Amino acid sequence: MDKKTKVNGSIDYLGLNLSELQARGAIHTAREICGQPKLWQDTWHLVVQDRFRLASFLAAVYAYADLHIVLTGAGTSAFIGDILEGPFQRNTGKSTRAIATTDLVSHPKDYLQKQTPTLLISFARSGNSPESVAAVKLADKLCHKIFHLIITCNPAGELATIKSENNTFVFNLPPAADDQSLAMTGSFSSMLLAGLLISRLAFIDKLETQVNQLAAYGEAILTRFTSKLKEVAALDFKRAIFLGSGPLHGTARESDLKLQELTDGIIICKHDSFLGFRHGPKAVIDNTTLLVYLFSNQDYVLQYERDLVQDISRGDKGLYRLGVMEANRKEQNIEVDLLLPLSDGSSPLDEELLAVCSVMPAQILGFFKSLNLHLKPDAPSVNDSITRVVQGVNIYPIEAPLPANGQPKVKPLKVNS
Repeated sequence: MDKKTKVNGSIDYLGLNLSELQARGAIHTAREICGQPKLWQDTWHLVVQDRFRLASFLAAVYAYADLHIVLTGAGTSAFIGDILEGPFQRNTGKSTRAIATTDLVSHPKDYLQKQTPTLLISFARSGNSPESVAAVKLADKLCHKIFHLIITCNPAGELATIKSENNTFVFNLPPAADDQSLAMTGSFSSMLLAGLLISRLAFIDKLETQVNQLAAYGEAILTRFTSKLKEVAALDFKRAIFLGSGPLHGTARESDLKLQELTDGIIICKHDSFLGFRHGPKAVIDNTTLLVYLFSNQDYVLQYERDLVQDISRGDKGLYRLGVMEANRKEQNIEVDLLLPLSDGSSPLDEELLAVCSVMPAQILGFFKSLNLHLKPDAPSVNDSITRVVQGVNIYPIEAPLPANGQPKVKPLKVNS
């Protein structure tokens, strides 16, 4: 009984009952991890419900031949853009770039071009991060032709209610997507799915089967693999490395953050692509390292990934090697300590959709490792160094103000004669 279950009238999540979860400060995280498969189906229904308004908005935007799309967000929300960059560009045929709000706000003129029509797609759980609101205002100020698509989990947040003079569409996720835990789980995966579906809006009806299959994969992770992931979390690892290719590289990045957040930085995490890992970062592997491979379901890509796995197996393999794969075939010859296959491979999911569910093993690992370290998964930061909504960020006007006399304050250079 690994996922949400009901035993003698008592609801359990991830094998723990409500009273234990509440006592250990873990109820929100456990519920939100387990709620993702249904949340994905609800997200699909919301996109379908709004498809005509979305299509009308996007038709006017896509009419600009030289349109540039910017995918933005902060932290976990920024990683959504990392995953979507390739698929969004391929699916829309428009130049697309993922730029975190944390980069956009400090160096806006490096990314926003006055004369280039731009669609700024903002992702945000709360919509109250200072950089998220500032990015929209900077785009309004710097771009002659700017459109905003805001994808958020909080309809009452500053981002969802922002007043822009430019054409703006706000897409609100289902209420269950507004995670209450510090670590984003359902909010991340549902916003990611919404972005993928919107990039393929013309084919939304045909995607229902794939979304249902995606939900089935999520249920399989919860039902079949939670106990195994709990055992892995109990291992004495000090480092964790997540590897993924293409859209799964962004999932590896989010997996890295999730485990590190939920363990309050006690477990040091890294991420990379399979090919990129060879170029120096591989040196981090030691006998306290957990390696997590997020495998592509594309045979061409898998060739490169398998080569790296075999290379690591011949040398210092680390403490433990965990693989997440859509379907395992004997001829693939994947050398790991534990492989989590999500299906029998009879009907492959699109690779970009696989990126949605492949984050769940890291979420579950982080949850149990947090408990093992006697932390509270809902609020694991002992010293409040990280919070649900980032604090302490000052937003400054893009033109630095001059002092009263109109001259910048510069100390005269003293020269010894």
